[in-house]
Amino acid sequence: MANDNIENRRVLRAEETVISSTTGCTVQRSCVDERLTGKCIEYHNDQWFEFTPKTAGRYFVNIGGQQCRDVRGVQLVVLTGTPCQPATYRVLSCTSLGTQDDVFVTLDSLRAGQPYLLDVDGYLKDFCQFRLQVSQTATGMPVSYFPPSPTRLLPTDSRVVELSWTLPDSLAGTPGCRVMRREIHQYRSTEVRYVPVRRDTYGRPETTYTVADTLPGPGIYDYQVVTARADAGPAPARLRQWWYAFGTAATMPLPGTAPRRDVVTLPLRKYPNKARLSVVITDPGTGRVLLAQQLINQPSNPRQSEVAVRKWQDAGLEKIAVEITVHPSRGDFFTDRLLLKLPAPAAQP
Repeated sequence: MANDNIENRRVLRAEETVISSTTGCTVQRSCVDERLTGKCIEYHNDQWFEFTPKTAGRYFVNIGGQQCRDVRGVQLVVLTGTPCQPATYRVLSCTSLGTQDDVFVTLDSLRAGQPYLLDVDGYLKDFCQFRLQVSQTATGMPVSYFPPSPTRLLPTDSRVVELSWTLPDSLAGTPGCRVMRREIHQYRSTEVRYVPVRRDTYGRPETTYTVADTLPGPGIYDYQVVTARADAGPAPARLRQWWYAFGTAATMPLPGTAPRRDVVTLPLRKYPNKARLSVVITDPGTGRVLLAQQLINQPSNPRQSEVAVRKWQDAGLEKIAVEITVHPSRGDFFTDRLLLKLPAPAAQP
């Protein structure tokens, strides 16, 4: 591949669509530094592109037409700096797709005349052919930043799942919402429902929506609600994302993941967005307070729900008592009380 090495990187023009492939590519280890991207990327068969905007502003990297050996798709790193001098790199975006959906990555506030490097690799050593375009118009769905993990799965015993979301005022001009579903082993998401935005007699949009969907069978399912794009309107936006595990899938290990044994996940996503939460965790045997904190609920931030439990495991605790007091923006406060079993600690080396 001509642009396998960074010195032969392919120069992209705005709105130009190119077809490329990671098959047969190798990694110039001296030109990358995985410490800059954390766990986002593991270089395997990358190739390089360069884009220099003529005008400043927001651009989109559109990735489509993926044809991959596995289900995983490609991963993309966008950075600035001197080519092959990692000490000068500044990472603007790092994304692992995890699917072969047509997606876009948003790049805000790009500077005119500033070269930007794009490094594309096969996610988890996948081999992919794909279309690549840098454009001021988004194509496809917004890229998913929440791949499946054991801490994000919602086990369900019912084939019918209920999906609720809120349409913010900033997106009131959208004509409707697309409900997308993908079983974890499927290559692409499918639109299972289109929900038009409802308006009252004054033209004001309704803000809350709920639909039900029937799962076709056991599996792990990714649901996303994405706004439809109006003519000359803003790029599609993701309003909600869920991972549901139905049937035997609830106990299946996820590809490329291992269960975390040092955290428990509190069920915060079931509470209203921006509700004030008071969380108190105690030792159920003695009543001793182990943790007390105040939160503003952010259902889209799964890490907010994670509580580190290593020190309690080391102290010999097997369960914790959790009291969550919810103060919604409207309505009366209420309190949920839970008794959670701690995961078995990981074996010590």
